[in-house]
Amino acid sequence: MDLFAWPWLLLALPLPLLARWLLPASRTSGAALRVPYGARFDAIAQVGGRALRGGRVHPLLVLAWILLCIAAARPQQLGEAVQPPQVGRDLMLALDLSGSMAEPDMELGGRPVDRLTAAKAVLADFLDRRAGDRVGLLVFGRRAYALTPLTLDRDSVREQLGDSVVGLAGQETAIGDAIGLAVKRLRTQPAEQRVVILLTDGVNTAGTLDPAKAAELARGEHVRVHTVAFGGEGSLSLFGFKLPMPGGGDEIDETSLHAIAKQTGGRFFRARDTGELAGIYAEIDRLEPVRRPGQAVRPRLERYAWPLGAALLCALLALAWPRRRA
Repeated sequence: MDLFAWPWLLLALPLPLLARWLLPASRTSGAALRVPYGARFDAIAQVGGRALRGGRVHPLLVLAWILLCIAAARPQQLGEAVQPPQVGRDLMLALDLSGSMAEPDMELGGRPVDRLTAAKAVLADFLDRRAGDRVGLLVFGRRAYALTPLTLDRDSVREQLGDSVVGLAGQETAIGDAIGLAVKRLRTQPAEQRVVILLTDGVNTAGTLDPAKAAELARGEHVRVHTVAFGGEGSLSLFGFKLPMPGGGDEIDETSLHAIAKQTGGRFFRARDTGELAGIYAEIDRLEPVRRPGQAVRPRLERYAWPLGAALLCALLALAWPRRRA
């Protein structure tokens, strides 16, 4: 055994000796009641008196007491060193479900898709790489709603992500409310692990919380916000052909999103297609690593069962010993 959890209980080892020395010998002046089997009681009393006052104690009982004290002190053994992973991030994904996310200006697998479908595909792949993180999902449009709390069950997050549709939270865009709700969900988590990834293709047009105030709130709660501006340069569909719209690139408030990321210690990204979006999430993987080897520890293995079992066996043998000799 390498150590004891409660070594002070070993001080009980001399208690039987102290009891032998301090307790008075039993004395009887006469029998108060005579029964036919009284002689057997007298023999037992004499054996007990000798045990307490100088008679020989069975060696197995002595050994049983020693083993019992050792078991009470909880002997432990240090196991093999293990290196557990450090805790992953507490990560909130904030996804824009406003009406503009239905714009079919993306390609996925060689076919045209809308922005939300493309974002879902990239986010699902991102979730596959976040083993060890607790991930939560919130969506926002006119209002912000939390679909899943922070959880290690990435399958449930992926399922809620797949069920999200454009307009589920309204047609407008409440960026400030989305950040505020994410901060509220992360407030009780360790400060160095709080991360929000916000994906939007628009400008804040709804909600009660201004994005600048939301960024200030996030900074006060030590929440890093990575903002992703997602979408093409804007287009108009005419007879199946896409025509660029003048000033279409201004439909995303890149300035505000960049300011939010900078103020909270995060990064701003701009994605105009699924390839760029996938590269952005790969970059976020690098910025927010999932698992790192922690400090090596040696677990303590309880070994009290062995001396406890041996003490019980010795006691049973001591009780059975006189019968075998009789």
